[in-house]
Amino acid sequence: MLKRNVIIIGAAGRDFHNFNTYFRDNELYNVVAFTAAQIPDIDGRKYPAGLAGKLYPDGIPIYSESDLPRLISELKVTDCVFAYSDVPYQRVMAVSAIVNAAGANFSLLGWKETMIKSTKPVIAVGAVRTGGGKSEASRRIVDELKKRGLKVIAIRHPMPYGNLVKQAVQRFETIDDLSKHECTIEEMEEYEPHVVRDTIIYSGIDYEAILRQAESDPRGCDVILWDGGNNDFPFIKPDLMITLVDPQRAGHEQRYYPGEITLRLADVVIVNKIESADLDDLFEVRKNVARINPNAVIIDACSPTIVQNPAIIRGKKVLVIEEGPTVTHGEVRYSYGCFTAMKYGASELVDPKPYAVGKLKTTFENYPDLGPVLPSMGYSNQQMKDLSETIKNTPCDLVLIATPIDLKRVITIDKPTLHVRYDLQEIGHPDLGDIIDEFVKKHRL
Repeated sequence: MLKRNVIIIGAAGRDFHNFNTYFRDNELYNVVAFTAAQIPDIDGRKYPAGLAGKLYPDGIPIYSESDLPRLISELKVTDCVFAYSDVPYQRVMAVSAIVNAAGANFSLLGWKETMIKSTKPVIAVGAVRTGGGKSEASRRIVDELKKRGLKVIAIRHPMPYGNLVKQAVQRFETIDDLSKHECTIEEMEEYEPHVVRDTIIYSGIDYEAILRQAESDPRGCDVILWDGGNNDFPFIKPDLMITLVDPQRAGHEQRYYPGEITLRLADVVIVNKIESADLDDLFEVRKNVARINPNAVIIDACSPTIVQNPAIIRGKKVLVIEEGPTVTHGEVRYSYGCFTAMKYGASELVDPKPYAVGKLKTTFENYPDLGPVLPSMGYSNQQMKDLSETIKNTPCDLVLIATPIDLKRVITIDKPTLHVRYDLQEIGHPDLGDIIDEFVKKHRL
C-alpha cells in the first residue's frame, strides 16, 4: 500500500502533539511537512529527527502556511491536518478551501486519537477563547487541592519556540529553571505564577514522556492539573473538565475552533469576568452555554485586579502593557490593565502604536484592531528588545504592567511602573471548593 503524504498545519503546539500521538510511528502515512502560522518566527525550522522517530531520520521541515498550495503540489500531498487553536470557523474553512482547491483532503483529529491516559486523576482547564481566565482558574484549583493535603503536578499546553530537542520535556520547580530552559516572556507568564506558589509545572513537546515523568515526580503526585493553552482541548484525558467562557466576547463560544469543543466537553463551565461584562452579553453567553451543554454545572466568577498604591495612577498618562496572546489573536481590545487604569482615574491611555519599533511595529500591522495597549510580545530576544525600546519611545507618566509576571525582571523599563495582579474569585455557590470536594470524594483521594 502506498503511504499517504501528509502536511500538518499548525503553530508549534497541537501540530507536534498530533504528530507524536497519531502519525509518528504510523506506517500508513508520510508526514512531508509542517506549516506554521500565528506565532512569529517559527517557520523555517525542522521538527528534529530526535523527536520525529525512526520513520523520519532527517526530521520534518516547517514552512510558512502561505506556502500550502505550492507544497501540496510539489510534495504530492493527499491529506492536510489542521492543528492549531483559537481561530474563527471562517478561518478554518478558508484554509480548507485552499487545501481542497489544491487537490488534498482536509481533516481535524479528535480527542480519541490524541488524548493520553494518565494513571492519576486528571483535572483539565480550558476556555472558549485565549485570555478567558484559564491561568487564574488553574491556580485556584491547585490551591483547593493543596488545602486538602494533595500533591498536585501541573502540565501546561506547549510553547516550544526554542531548541525543540532540549524542550522535549521541561520541569519547572524554581525561578532559576525559567532561565535554565531559556523561557520566552510568554512562557514565563504561564510558568512563573505556578512556581512562585510552590507548584511544579511541566511542559515541552513529547506529552507521553512529560505525563509519565509528572506521574512519578520526586515530590510526589496525587492529581494532574492540565493547564490548557489558547482554547485547545486537552492533550491528557480528563476525569473533570472545567471550561471558562468570557462574556466580554459573547458569541465566540459558538464561533471559534476548537473553543466550542472545550465547551461541549465541559463538566463545569465558569462564566468569568462578570464584573466587566455588559448585561446583554452575559445573557447571550448563558443562553448559548445552556443550549450547547445543558448538563454542565455553572459557576459565576470574576477576576478583580489588585495593585499596590493605586493612587499613583490618578491623573497620569498611562501606558498599559497587556498579556500578548490575549490582545493579539485573542482579540481583547481592553483587558485587566485598561480596566485598572480607568478604575483608578488615569487621565489618558497612551496609544503606543506611533512609537512602536521593529517586531512590535509588525505586530500592530498584523493586528490593526488592537486597542490603546502594548502587547507583551516576547517570543524572541529581538522582540524583547523591541518591547523595551517601544516603552522608552512612548511619552507617558506611568507604565501599568498587567501581565502575570512583572516585566521589569526581564526587560529594561526606564519609566515608573506599577504591576497589576488578578486572581479568580467565584461568586456564590457552587464554587470550585464544592467541585473539588466532589472530585476528591469520587476518586477517594
